[in-house]
Amino acid sequence: MTGKRLGVGIVGGGFVGRFHIRSWVGVRGADILGVVSRTRRSADGAAALARQLGVGEAKAYASITEMVADPAIDALWICAPNFTRIPVMEEIARAVQSGKGKLVGVACEKPLGRTAAEAHRVRTLAQDAGLLDGYLENQVFSPAVTRGRDILWSRGAALTGPPYLARAAEEHSGPHEPWFWDGELQGGGVLNDMMCHSVEVARYLLTPPGAPRETLTPVRVAAHTSCLKWRQPRYADQLKAASGGKTDYRKRPSEDFARALVEYRDADGNERIVEATTSWCFVGAGLRLSMEVLGPEYSMAVNTLDAGPKVFFSRQVTGESGEDLVEKQNAEMGLMPVVSDEEAEYGYVAENRHMVQAFLTGRRPAENFDDGVAVTELLMAAYLSAEQGKTIAFPPDGLAAYVPAVARGTWQPRP
Repeated sequence: MTGKRLGVGIVGGGFVGRFHIRSWVGVRGADILGVVSRTRRSADGAAALARQLGVGEAKAYASITEMVADPAIDALWICAPNFTRIPVMEEIARAVQSGKGKLVGVACEKPLGRTAAEAHRVRTLAQDAGLLDGYLENQVFSPAVTRGRDILWSRGAALTGPPYLARAAEEHSGPHEPWFWDGELQGGGVLNDMMCHSVEVARYLLTPPGAPRETLTPVRVAAHTSCLKWRQPRYADQLKAASGGKTDYRKRPSEDFARALVEYRDADGNERIVEATTSWCFVGAGLRLSMEVLGPEYSMAVNTLDAGPKVFFSRQVTGESGEDLVEKQNAEMGLMPVVSDEEAEYGYVAENRHMVQAFLTGRRPAENFDDGVAVTELLMAAYLSAEQGKTIAFPPDGLAAYVPAVARGTWQPRP
């Protein structure tokens, strides 16, 4: 595709789809030309946002097949809900393989699947259709992460030895949409929703720059899950009301707290540890992402709520609630951190630049569906460990067919 701009179609015009559209102001060589969503109103709104930002003359399409059939569309970004992964990817593959249209590649938001079987299926469909594939894990493209990693490895690790421990946490007060809270639709609770980020960015930080993912081999997983806040009657009733009665955490909760420890071995057999913590229980300024790396004579720490300016509003400054200062904002007064450019800070801009350049030059992106499969397998192992209450060897038997109890609607926190 030398000399050509990449025409991009977005599948899913909701929260994350619009996050990608807003990030496109920092992306070159590509235009957002189409949107398909579960409702025409959502698609029209997302397409209008793209036109308003000047990132492409986007229009709404009636179906994925119709968008694939448009010669202007070269690649698709899958940003639709978790429970649509397989039907979305099947429609893309059918449209391409039947000759209705041509695509260079497809990029898919996290998680690649709700189970290991689904993740494998998504990857197989893309490969059978001859598509390049990119896994949209934004945190490994975050500027603080990539710059910090480069410095640690070029200076600290080069002189004193590689890092041996990485911690990553993602915490906020809960998801935006009701389906996220539903274990069956989403594939689990906070572990599936957010630990996909944490285990991957921590693994990335421990991997030498330029080395393949296989440099670190997971050997054991230990995890714990609980529902600390949202099954309490007051909060369970809030969820039930917000979902029109569909979500009942008194009877069928999902985990709102999860912790996992993944033990790796490097190419020389040395132990490397990843600690990941996620929760929907954090009540603070808003979304908090934190990462730490420890090595023999160095360390690194990142906290997104410590970046950028801070503002203070007294009780006299009142107004409607919103998210104009930080994602998942919980207050409009007091001392508030401001994330000046969330799309860049969280890695969406660099992520999309990478995917675009890879597709334009015919290369498979560095973060691809193999990574998405590996992450999903680790998450399923973590669920299994938490259910059994013990450390398990990786990969455990039956991983391909395993469905977490929370996704089956049978999970209950331990007393």
